[in-house]
Amino acid sequence: MSHRKRAALFIVVASILASCGQEQTAQEGTSSTAASAKAPSSLRLYVFDCGTMQADVTRFRLERSEVATNVLSTPCFMVAHPNGTLMWDVGAVPDQDWMPTGSPVAHHLTLPDQSTRDLILNKQLLPQLAEVGYKPEDITYLALSHYHWDHVANANAFANAAWLVRPVERNLMFSEMPPVTQPAWYANLKNSKTVPIEGENYDVFGDGTVVIMTAPGHTPGHQMLYLKLPQTGDVVLSGDLYHFPEARTLKRVPTFDYDQAQTPISREKAEAFLATSGAQLWIQHDSAQIAGLKKAPEYYE
Repeated sequence: MSHRKRAALFIVVASILASCGQEQTAQEGTSSTAASAKAPSSLRLYVFDCGTMQADVTRFRLERSEVATNVLSTPCFMVAHPNGTLMWDVGAVPDQDWMPTGSPVAHHLTLPDQSTRDLILNKQLLPQLAEVGYKPEDITYLALSHYHWDHVANANAFANAAWLVRPVERNLMFSEMPPVTQPAWYANLKNSKTVPIEGENYDVFGDGTVVIMTAPGHTPGHQMLYLKLPQTGDVVLSGDLYHFPEARTLKRVPTFDYDQAQTPISREKAEAFLATSGAQLWIQHDSAQIAGLKKAPEYYE
């Protein structure tokens, strides 16, 4: 081979090696970004769009004239902490039961008691989770505000996470005919690693920034989530302590609450905590409030 040909070959090989090196560096950079997303330096809260539903307001002891809208939001949440992750409430319709179209999708649901619900869905949960760099296997803990159908739809996807649950709630979930839910949607949790919550509050990561707070009444083991976000400030995710903001001011209790007398007691305790802590209350079903929140991949910190 002539000297000129050898020189040309050397240049081609060098170019290929340089290109491979640049590609490897880019891949390493991508991997590093994904890794940093999974281990943030401080607390983050992601809000996922899991749809809205039409509500019969009389079930909440309200009149249509008393509420701004009869539309309820059904959001999902993920908490990313330096020491792990927590899913909080996982939707009203399982991802596998519908297909996104790029436009709002009307979904008609029939519950085991033959009552029906009408929802509007935009995005499946798991693709939204993937968009911020997480898979179900990356979730450390699963906690549900309560077991009703519109909070548990994708629970089976997180059966490998440690399930934080109050025993009274778990017992009802796996009873013969639990009301107001779809047991098949959370059936896999029966074999999940279960962490029973016994006390008033449960400090998820042990540093006071993510605390599950008891608030029974709506269901026996209903609970809320307190977050101490470094920039946003303190936030309480309500579960179903209230459904409509008007229920908070008018003090109306839903007709289907498990313990009608306990709900007002839990509300009174929650309001006292909000007043003392200065925390914001995010009413999870308040469609106007939830619509105004930034959605994943953006986050609160």
